[in-house]
Amino acid sequence: MSERVHRSVMNIKVGMFFYVLSLFLAFFSRKVFLDCLGAEFIGLTGMLMNIMSFLSVAELGIGTSIVYFLYKPLQEDNHEKINEIMSMLAYLYRSIGFIIICMGVVVSIFFPWWFGNLSIPLPLVFFAFYAFLSSSAAGYIFNYKQLLVGANQKQYLVNIYFQTISIVQSVVQILLAYYYRNLYLWVAVGFIFTIIGIIAFNIRIRQLYPWLRINLKEGKANLKKYPEVLRKTRQIFVQRIKDFILYRSDEILVGAFVSVVQVAFYGNYTIITNKLNFLVNILSTGMNAGIGNLVAEGNNQNTMKVFWELTAIRFLITGIVVFGLLLFLQPFVVCWFGSQYRLSDIIVYLLIFNIFIFLSRGIVEMFISAHGLFSDVWAAWIELFLNLTVTICLAPFYGIVGILLGKIISVFFIAMFWKPYFLFSRGLKKSVSVYWRGMLPYYLIFALFLAVTLSLRYLLIEPEVTNLLNLTGYGLITYLPLLLLYFLTLFYLTKGMKYFVARKPCLYHKLHVFSTRNE
Repeated sequence: MSERVHRSVMNIKVGMFFYVLSLFLAFFSRKVFLDCLGAEFIGLTGMLMNIMSFLSVAELGIGTSIVYFLYKPLQEDNHEKINEIMSMLAYLYRSIGFIIICMGVVVSIFFPWWFGNLSIPLPLVFFAFYAFLSSSAAGYIFNYKQLLVGANQKQYLVNIYFQTISIVQSVVQILLAYYYRNLYLWVAVGFIFTIIGIIAFNIRIRQLYPWLRINLKEGKANLKKYPEVLRKTRQIFVQRIKDFILYRSDEILVGAFVSVVQVAFYGNYTIITNKLNFLVNILSTGMNAGIGNLVAEGNNQNTMKVFWELTAIRFLITGIVVFGLLLFLQPFVVCWFGSQYRLSDIIVYLLIFNIFIFLSRGIVEMFISAHGLFSDVWAAWIELFLNLTVTICLAPFYGIVGILLGKIISVFFIAMFWKPYFLFSRGLKKSVSVYWRGMLPYYLIFALFLAVTLSLRYLLIEPEVTNLLNLTGYGLITYLPLLLLYFLTLFYLTKGMKYFVARKPCLYHKLHVFSTRNE
């Protein structure tokens, strides 16, 4: 196994381990927090965290741009150049941290108008926001080195430290919420654990990279030496604004157009979908640096082979996520949180369709990033314009449905048609027809199993499921066979899945023998 593949596998294994732990804690803690702290407070924290995400747009995409320039010196083990780039990153990120603090103070001036009608006292709103603001700024000022670790294909180290801290924090907050129900204490604990994580991680970085030397003055001067960093940053900036509005502004929009309480209701669904997206991000983050390294090698034939292999894996994962959500999302929310928290089926279907677009476009986006292709700024502007226009027109009348339609309408054509053309014409240097000939089997297979999944939901799951126990039972007898059949269909009908399974020769041989016997 090559070093690149070994590190990618390690990233995924560690990420999956912490994912399982955090998934259990997320559902358990959500129930405790709703019962002990109230839906209004949970909705408020969701909105405040979304505001923090908006302020983080000040990052401008600098991290993505810098990481692109780290791949080659890391491959060559060029410590001098790495120190130059990291010093530049340190200077930029510290500036960003202070900018975020200033922006946060300005935004907080409007809180009495935004949150004055809540039963939660305004001092608590300010206390929570400034705790979140301090944590975010500290992350930029002190934690920028994690980008070096990720670019070096050691994302598992980042996960070990920060996910461990996050899990311990969740356990402490659950206990405090259950026994004391003190909102100030709950917020303070989150900030304290952020500081602990920063200290622990930076101690480990000094051990891992003893040769790393950060010089802020040199970092500022290096901006002239690397003019492409700022050029690519300007290109990525619009993409970041677009991504925030499309994927990270839900709580703000629901709070603005519907109500703060509905933020908590909607959050019961998005906590599930976000955890599933986080699972996919574990796989993507674990492979991003490997793909960057692969592209840097310049072997076009191997690059295309890996592209189709990853496409097959991504469609397998997309099926696991989408089919599972269609079958079990509504019953799970009702059984776990209560029927009073249920949202309409149309909201659920739109939410799942939005997730399908997000997941299915992922491999194209990963290869675009690996090639450093950020120049299609016009596409991001079109997505932004469509999203804001549709949302403003529909959300006042249709609420959450209008917000989700704004996302879907704005992203569908760019994600499904333009981005593949952009990658194949500018990056892979091939006709886009190659892409569509390869993708057609995946879309047809997915559509077939989507129809089967919907039939199972309406004929079996909806009439029979009344509690978590029989939900689990029906999951075992419907979902697992469905996924197995889906995997086998992908294996027999697509080259990409054959490439993937061939990495395990024993499994590939057994499946190949089985297929030849049935011909």
